[in-house]
Amino acid sequence: MPTYKIRGIDVDFPFDAYDCQLVYMEKVIQSLQRKCNALLESPTGTGKTLCLLCATLAWRKSLGGFSTGRSVGKSSEDASSQPKMVVLGSREQLCIHEEVSLLRGKTQTNACHSLCRKRKKRYCAHYPRVADFMKNNSWLGDEPIDIEDMVKIGRSCGPCPYYMSRELHKVVDILFAPYNYLIDRGYRKSLNIEWSNSVLIFDEAHNLESICSDAASFDLTSGLLSACISEAKNCIDLCIERRDNSNDKSCNPDNFAILRALLLKLEKQIAEVPIESKELGFTKPGPYIYELLADLNVTDKTATMLIDIIEKASLLLEEDANATESGAPNKTKGTACRLERIGDMLKIIFPDGGNAHAKYYRVHVQEVEASAPQIAFKGKGSRTFSWWCFNPGVAMEEFSKLGVGSIILTSGTLSPMDSFAEELKLEFPIRLENPHVISANQIWTGVVPAGPSGFPFNSSYRSRDTLEYKLELGNAIVNFARIVPDGLLVFFPSYYLLDQCISCWKNMSHANSANSSSIWERICKHKLPVVEPRQSSVFTLAIDDYMTKLKDTSSSGAVFFAVCRGKVSEGLDFADHAGRAVVVTGMPFAPRTDPKVRLKREFLDQQTQSQRIGRKGLTGEEWYSQQASRAVNQAVGRVIRHRHDYGAIIFCDERFTHPNRQSQISRWIQPYIKCYSKFGDVVFTLTRFFRDGGNHGPTKMELACIEDQDGLVIDNPDGTTSTDQTCSVESLSSFTDVKRGNMSGLMGEILPANRSSLLSYKQNQRVTLRSSSGLLCNENKTSISGKINMQYAKSNFVDLTRNSSLDDEKSEELIRACSAKKPRLLKSEPDLTQHFEHSRENPFGIKKAPGGISSFATHPVKRERSLINETGSRQYSQEDKRKTEKLSEKNKGVPSVAAPCEDEEKMGSTFLIQVQEKLTVEEYKEFVGFMKALKSKAMKIGHVIQSITRLFSAPDRLPLLQRFKDYIPAKYHSIYD
Repeated sequence: MPTYKIRGIDVDFPFDAYDCQLVYMEKVIQSLQRKCNALLESPTGTGKTLCLLCATLAWRKSLGGFSTGRSVGKSSEDASSQPKMVVLGSREQLCIHEEVSLLRGKTQTNACHSLCRKRKKRYCAHYPRVADFMKNNSWLGDEPIDIEDMVKIGRSCGPCPYYMSRELHKVVDILFAPYNYLIDRGYRKSLNIEWSNSVLIFDEAHNLESICSDAASFDLTSGLLSACISEAKNCIDLCIERRDNSNDKSCNPDNFAILRALLLKLEKQIAEVPIESKELGFTKPGPYIYELLADLNVTDKTATMLIDIIEKASLLLEEDANATESGAPNKTKGTACRLERIGDMLKIIFPDGGNAHAKYYRVHVQEVEASAPQIAFKGKGSRTFSWWCFNPGVAMEEFSKLGVGSIILTSGTLSPMDSFAEELKLEFPIRLENPHVISANQIWTGVVPAGPSGFPFNSSYRSRDTLEYKLELGNAIVNFARIVPDGLLVFFPSYYLLDQCISCWKNMSHANSANSSSIWERICKHKLPVVEPRQSSVFTLAIDDYMTKLKDTSSSGAVFFAVCRGKVSEGLDFADHAGRAVVVTGMPFAPRTDPKVRLKREFLDQQTQSQRIGRKGLTGEEWYSQQASRAVNQAVGRVIRHRHDYGAIIFCDERFTHPNRQSQISRWIQPYIKCYSKFGDVVFTLTRFFRDGGNHGPTKMELACIEDQDGLVIDNPDGTTSTDQTCSVESLSSFTDVKRGNMSGLMGEILPANRSSLLSYKQNQRVTLRSSSGLLCNENKTSISGKINMQYAKSNFVDLTRNSSLDDEKSEELIRACSAKKPRLLKSEPDLTQHFEHSRENPFGIKKAPGGISSFATHPVKRERSLINETGSRQYSQEDKRKTEKLSEKNKGVPSVAAPCEDEEKMGSTFLIQVQEKLTVEEYKEFVGFMKALKSKAMKIGHVIQSITRLFSAPDRLPLLQRFKDYIPAKYHSIYD
């Protein structure tokens, strides 16, 4: 086993480590030594969890042997060289009771509590055995033990695995647990942990901010409140019945009567809240909740009494539910006490530290569609009363108060890190954005702004419901299903769009074509489909179905249609043939009209405005955009899962062509992103990539038009196939005969992610990265000191991910980024994405149009036209070819300029009409004034650009903002950005 000396600590590592792994471990140890927090991003497949464990254990060992308990300062005689560990799980995972194990949620918890408390006729036989078993088996936890191991011990020896893990966690050195066990105040208090100087590591922390916010928030629906009132009434009746039948005075019915009266009054208050707009609801600042509760005489002092009453009510209802029935003497009746939810809410509203946290909250009441159970409650309108936390730092700051030494957050998708840290309100002085361990020829990443017919891909609400968009996307996926071997993952922004597209593809056929197959049938011809279900209960069945269809030799693989932020996109491993390509069909923006999203954006904007001068906060729009980007990054992380894996990432939305959108893609992917102006180029390069099995990467060829050679096979919208004469390539139709498994065989035996030697890795990649330290290596040990390697002494950041080669240099010339060359759409619509003539007097080329409306004059460059044949494929006429060759010779060495619209005056006027439609009368006057001021040089161009971007910054005006940039000379783009 190799040993590496990192910051003075010997770290044992089971394999020859990659350079990026060594730097990752250095950052972990640096965080632990300095007792500060760290944000560490490293792609899936780089072994970050292994690095975390090796580095953390080595650092902990350097402080002295592991103790038999928790204290670090024990004598050497009591110390051990091995750490003690345990994994905490839920009752659902660990319970082995014959009846309770079949229950779920609160019902299961209450049934367990009831059987463990009583030692009468019925009790849990496993719980009493825990103490003796732990006493006689003190070795437990010395070796790694997981949840399955605990269950096996319980079944064979008798003790309850759940309570066994709860006992073991009191003496371990390493505790593995779900996030909510640490973040949720109630769970955290139930754990016996010495927090001072402890180390918290959150693996897969990309969702941490939403988890923290949700843990500190609550929603109280009308149905839940009605159920709580009913339970309080039941408690009153049970107390009276016990007192009358058995003279049991342990419970006072008056307490439950008070609780019921308070809940009834709260129900009335919520029902009387004035809601003027169903869409906007009723919103108040967070502290308003104390006003509302004060009318009920619920304060910091009385809340404690109410929580005690609710706990007694819960116990009373449990005892009644589990009472022996004549028909089923040994049957456990589990129930979920809804009153406990009210107790949880009171604990959030009235924490130990006062009410200073309320300023980060918003009170919201909204009308909701009543479900059948809710309608049954007295026919009342259904409302939801919410108290939402918009500062995840409220939960995280608790750890600072507890004296935690270091908090390390790591994931493959933390970027952009500044906003992530800003949201959690923690300082992260140590940060790392690691590259992948793969080389450039193992990944194909492309932005596809338009489909086979040239119709643009844009999943925004303006175009996603159009028939043209759905058909174009379907035809593109038909091509991808044919080209990509084995498993194909297709992610949609929402379940709504997923359902709409699949329904369209199944029902639409092409009546004008001899081939009347639907798009869905054409997809199924190449890949067997599986659709992600909405219900989590059947998700496992969908995964099994997908893996079964992958093995079906009657097709070339399977395609999994899924949703960003769904279960498929979160943490599942589609390695090797299970996921050879991932298609992202759009930006998964949350609904702008969703009250929680809208209020979160408003909250951040208010926070930003109140920030101190010089400190930049996160705006609502930035948060909104970055949340969508993180969901995309999480989805594309399903492919390329280890060092020898390979695959393709396909972005089917024109918005991914924008540099600001690409900058939010995971850093390790960014160097490989290519934007393609023609769908034929996508088909060609993607086909070549997979034909070479990922070993050589997509070979770049000059995409010249040669009429006499065979073109590339493209599936057309009418179900036929045609050749694309815009690409000069050899016939690749035989590729469609490749069956599942053949491409995987090209890779040979797949080795674990850490098997490759450091030497071979260096030969494949030039490795440097954002790091404060260099890497000094020898044959036996690798020493990482605090000194900067001389090779990188002059730069803090060098690109580690780019594997430059002659092919890559050629590709920069042959395949331009979309920001430099816009896609030519094969529709007779005006193209507003061209650059315009500018001069010193008139930077934007503005001139007067009829009616006094300003219009834009375009640069007179002849347009390269293409003909569309009957099947939808593009062909050049002889005259077009001669014009193209002549134009290419004339403009040789000159940057290409996108072709203008034939009716230049009409194009500019059309854009201005759209501006006039979106802006108010006053705003449009401002816009015209800015343009006139620019022409007369009354304002500087920088001021004009800032003013116009402000006018176009509203959500529904973003397309104008994007298009207007195309009218600005290139030299002013930096100001516009």
